[in-house]
This record gives sequence, structure tokens and C-alpha cells, in this order.
Amino acid sequence: MVESEFALCGACWAKLPLISGPVCQSCGVPVLSRDPEDDTKCDDCQKLARPWSQGRSAMLYRDMGRTLVLRLKHADRHDVAVTAATWLAQAARPLLQEDTVIVPVPLHWQRLVQRRYNQSALLAQHLALRVSRRAVLDGLVRMRRTKPLDGANVTERFERLSGVIIPNSQRTKYLTGKPVLLVDDVMTSGATLAAATEGCLAAGARRVDVLTLARVAKDD
Repeated sequence: MVESEFALCGACWAKLPLISGPVCQSCGVPVLSRDPEDDTKCDDCQKLARPWSQGRSAMLYRDMGRTLVLRLKHADRHDVAVTAATWLAQAARPLLQEDTVIVPVPLHWQRLVQRRYNQSALLAQHLALRVSRRAVLDGLVRMRRTKPLDGANVTERFERLSGVIIPNSQRTKYLTGKPVLLVDDVMTSGATLAAATEGCLAAGARRVDVLTLARVAKDD
């Protein structure tokens, strides 16, 4: 039994690795800092130039966080997106502006047909409802299907995704001159988010911030 619809039970809640305290300003992973407002960056974000402005993540990709992401992504558990919207809204608070437009990272159409839904679009949709912002769920297009990134190193990931994501010409008007909040399920190297950011900037976005449900940390 749970307290309300879409809530977690006590046992699952105890295993949920929500992120709090000082975080990397580029990806949201926890960092060692005395001041949560410091412009601190994690080791990965110090080594790699990020094309987006700021980033946040709701939780770490481990324990119940990993379980929920995999259920959302591969097990048709759309209800996870409803629950996650609350955590995403909390993480997104420093990034939101009055005219922010929320855009999900797109799937290639072949993968979308196979899976039948884009988990990032579900997250973006429910987040937009939670924070009362416009969601442009088809703002970006994935031009070609890339090989799975599992096992690829950082260089390979960025090479495979270079130029893959472009603006949807029929939706550019909603992104031009606006701050865009890109939403994805998991950030590992940041290659997918970088490609999607370039797509948003090509559409004329004023700035791009990124938000993920989970962040893979080095010790995970």
C-alpha cells in the first residue's frame, strides 16, 4: 500500500538515490563544495566542453533509480514518468524561466516504432504539466539510427552522434529566441545531450539547459 496514486512504498523510497546538496552546474551530479551556489563542475564536465549552459539530474543511476529508468524505458511503465515529474520539477527549479520551452531528446523513427513510445517525451510531457510550461515534444528530429552506445568510449559516443539530431523545421518557431530545457532519461557521457543541444541552437534557441532523470556517476 502507498499513500497516494503513483507513489512509492517505503522500501522503494529508501533505495531512491535522489540528488541533493551541492551539484555540478553542468550535469547535476553531486560534488564536494561548501557552497551549493558555487559554479562547481565535476571532473567529466571540466574535461569536456558542454554546449549547453547548465544541467541538472534528479537522481543517480543506481539502485532504485536504475530500476525505475529501465522500467520506464523497456517495460512500458508509463506511470514512472508521472512519478518522476515531481522529482524533475524540483531539480529543474534553478533552470526554469517564464518562457522556457521543454523539449525531449528524440528517438529515431525506427526505434520509436519498435518501442512504441519515447520515454524522454513522456518525461517532458509530464514535467511540462507539473511546471506549467510549453512542451514541444517533436521539436527535434533524429536523422539516422545510431548503434547502441553501451560499451563505447567517450570519443566514440560523440563521433556516432555528431550531426545526428536536427531541428524539426515545422516546430522551429517554438524554439527560436526561447530558453530551451532539454529532457532525457539518463546522462552518461553527455554525447546525446550535446547533439540535441546543437539541434536546439540551430533552431535559434536563446539558451539551452539540460535535465535528466538520472546521471551515471563514476562510481556507479
